[in-house]
Amino acid sequence: MITFTDVTKTYPDGTTALKNINLEVQEGELLALIGPSGCGKTTTMKMINRLIQPTEGKITIHNQDIEEYNIHELRWNIGYVLQEIALFPHMTVEENISVVPEMKKWKKNELSKRIDELMKMVGLDPKKHRERKPSELSGGQQQRVGVIRALAADPDIILMDEPFSALDPISREQLQKDIRNLQQEIKKTIVFVTHDMDEALALGDRVCLMKAGEIIQLDSPQNLILHPVNAFVKDFIGSRKTPWQTAVDVIMNDTSHRIITEEECIQGNVVMDGPFALKNKQGVYQGMVEDGRILKAPSLSNEMILRDAVEVFEEGHYKILPVIKGDFLLGTLSYRDIVLYLKEQERKKGEEVESK
Repeated sequence: MITFTDVTKTYPDGTTALKNINLEVQEGELLALIGPSGCGKTTTMKMINRLIQPTEGKITIHNQDIEEYNIHELRWNIGYVLQEIALFPHMTVEENISVVPEMKKWKKNELSKRIDELMKMVGLDPKKHRERKPSELSGGQQQRVGVIRALAADPDIILMDEPFSALDPISREQLQKDIRNLQQEIKKTIVFVTHDMDEALALGDRVCLMKAGEIIQLDSPQNLILHPVNAFVKDFIGSRKTPWQTAVDVIMNDTSHRIITEEECIQGNVVMDGPFALKNKQGVYQGMVEDGRILKAPSLSNEMILRDAVEVFEEGHYKILPVIKGDFLLGTLSYRDIVLYLKEQERKKGEEVESK
């Protein structure tokens, strides 16, 4: 959807911020840009809405060069969420959210319905908060308003520039969960800049790790953790997470011997002893199968951490559980998978200590 082709940015003083960037942001994905200060992540993001112009190369949206778009129309179709929030202090919450839709000549009843819908989506009661000014809101509430203001005119693309870094840890963690849930519902294309590796791994469908204006590794969170391409990636990820904080989709088993389809059940192509995770043709999770019966078993969301997953296993003494993203089955996780992963992490940690 968004494509960077041989993009370079060199400033008049000779500083090169980006070097020959080739990158494709897929439609409906959340791409997290991360790296050390000055690596070029914010420059990359700001090029998408033409706040910064490339020195060389081309950027396209839906295969059209962004230079060919009317600048106002381009930015109206790209929501932008900043760290500073930047709500208009003299306007109410409703008026802040309405800015871009009113520029686009939305009808009043249509806009009012949209405001209610978005406020409810992020846990703000429209009756209580519509008429409040930003000064009457907490930091977390202000940032929620900033997010839904960016969504108000239903843009295709959302840019988020370290939106949660100024918040306290509790508000930040809650807003991260909100964004994950919101993304599953609205399925917008989101480019998210952060300096926090844990945040990038938790939110990103893919993570783009940059250094000195270049892309070092663009990969899924799982592959960044398990298969870093070099020492820089390994060191940057570092030991920020204890093994217990690892997301379940990092270590889940996605091989076919634990997953069956409805068609296989009907055709009788598998021995139905299980346990198996059952999915339909579209990949949507249907339930767990064991001894020929579909069981009522909880599912693990893909971003759930191992510590929380273990509690689910222990509550019901389950052998394996499905790992899902939205409605879709990604794989399965067993208690044994968790134990083997933790043992392997402990072994690696021991080897690193011995080598120092």
